[in-house]
Amino acid sequence: MKKNTIFVGLDVHKDSIDIALANEGRDGDVRFYGTIDGDLDSLHKAIRKIQGANRGAELRFVYEAGPCGYEIYRFLKGNGFDCVVVAPSKIPRKSGDRIKTDRRDALNLARLHRSGELTEVYVPGVEDEAMRDLTRGREDMVKALRVSRQVLLGFLLRHGYRYSGRSYWSKAHWNWIADIKMEHRAQQITLQEYVHMVQEQVERVQRITQQIQELIPQWRLAPVVKALQSLRGVSLIVAATTCAELGDLARFDSAKQVMAYLELVPSEHSSGQTTRRGGITKTGNGHVRRVLTEAAHAYSHPARESRVLSARLEGLPPKIREIAWNAQVRLCGRFKKLLARGKNRNTVVTAIARELAAFMWAIAHIAMPAGQNP
Repeated sequence: MKKNTIFVGLDVHKDSIDIALANEGRDGDVRFYGTIDGDLDSLHKAIRKIQGANRGAELRFVYEAGPCGYEIYRFLKGNGFDCVVVAPSKIPRKSGDRIKTDRRDALNLARLHRSGELTEVYVPGVEDEAMRDLTRGREDMVKALRVSRQVLLGFLLRHGYRYSGRSYWSKAHWNWIADIKMEHRAQQITLQEYVHMVQEQVERVQRITQQIQELIPQWRLAPVVKALQSLRGVSLIVAATTCAELGDLARFDSAKQVMAYLELVPSEHSSGQTTRRGGITKTGNGHVRRVLTEAAHAYSHPARESRVLSARLEGLPPKIREIAWNAQVRLCGRFKKLLARGKNRNTVVTAIARELAAFMWAIAHIAMPAGQNP
């Protein structure tokens, strides 16, 4: 006997969850169940009531990815329920709909889940999410460091101090700052506090970077992180960020899927005989897209294996080394050709980042084939 299926839409907030139910079938009933507290105990009680009122029905849950994370997803999966987390930016919206409420959102989720029009997001494992939090934490620390440096330089410029040396934040630059004597005591204290702020942020970035280095070997994706560093421009941080955000790259069936997932493909607005393509869509994972574009700048120079890169290549399989070298030859040449054709440098960097993602996918398939559990 076939089980009846009920699609359950959850509009999740910090303190509340709105629940809507949709019976299977195109003309199945769609109704609002109610609002409960945002904790798991309240959700568990609501599920028991829904099951009691719909004996033998199969429940399929859906909710939007958001600040509440994947706690509900793991709770439902752990209790044997089908659950998906969907991308808010890819939920179909009616152009004329100008009313948005939690109740409507829950009803819409249940209805769209029933029709199969929602796009799932990748839900990382607990360990993968922990490493992702660590790499994102480092990214936040780097941003804070950049802001603190700007504040210090802005303060000095406002008082007429301009550094004439070759590079900022070098030993010579710090010596120059240390020799500055402000006219007023309050200004000198302010300067010293700004200096301390920058130094503290530098130390914080160094500490969290060290933690990433120490924890990577214990991670299930450590072989992939090591293999990805065979590529030019892909440092430990770039490789760790990519794996933490995307998980096992071998889960993608093709390199094109990786590029599409990261939204490194051109946007398009075509109609009839007219084809128009624009910049990248930028709706994918921005953390990976950022580190890949930073890595892509390394291919603006001729292909070569530096001393640092040679050290990272030691101990890797010949096939991975071959792919890494082929990537260098192709991407360095392509960078030069695109610039020669008059392409904007940012456009060139984006194109190189897109192809770099494909080479990373190829290496990941060798380092950890799909389905392998280290």
